[in-house]
Amino acid sequence: MSEELDQDIENTEIESSDTQEETVSPDEPNSDSSEELNAAVEQTAESQMPDVTVESVIEAILFASDEPLSIDRLVSISEFTGGTKQVRQCIETLNQQYADAGRAFRIEDIAGGFQMMTLPEYNIWLKKLLRDRGDNKLTAVALETLAIIAYKQPIIRADIEAIRGVACGEMIRSLMYKGLVKIVGKAEILGRPLLYGTTKKFLEVFGLSTLKDLPKVEELKQPNQNEESRDSLSRHSFSDGG
Repeated sequence: MSEELDQDIENTEIESSDTQEETVSPDEPNSDSSEELNAAVEQTAESQMPDVTVESVIEAILFASDEPLSIDRLVSISEFTGGTKQVRQCIETLNQQYADAGRAFRIEDIAGGFQMMTLPEYNIWLKKLLRDRGDNKLTAVALETLAIIAYKQPIIRADIEAIRGVACGEMIRSLMYKGLVKIVGKAEILGRPLLYGTTKKFLEVFGLSTLKDLPKVEELKQPNQNEESRDSLSRHSFSDGG
């Protein structure tokens, strides 16, 4: 009886040992499962990536631009083989998609180029946004940019930035929103960049009859007069409404 019991115990230990050898430790990585998981993750990531189309390329370019882009410029950037005809078709398709989806903006033909612009129906809210961006007084940076445009007009943005040494796109746009600066044409140089100049409102705000009434550069260099002029200009308040 004792010998049978010992034999049963020995057989049980052998079976238990075999089972342990066949069992895979939970901490031990399974190469097949890991590869399947990685493949599934890659497939999911690829399926979530947006499809790049000719329309989405044109949309991205116009969305990132802070000024109208000519049809030739769009063709040059996109490098589409279809040329101007394909780009115009893309713009028409995008505008139709925006209209169907009830979007608040369209791609408009303005100043000899194309630019994304909000619809007039939303002006009442956009004016509030512009007023809330900061006080309506011109900052020293805005005055500097405006002075360059006033004395050097017509002038392209690149020349303004060369004088100031910094990017001026946002500042020029702000001055345009305030009605002090406008697009006056396109330069007869490579790329036909936009030319900027001052408006009639600029003359009204600063009490000038014509641009000839602007202070002479020599006068602005005099410390006392320059300080008084700056104080006078900084007291002006500019609203978006007029």
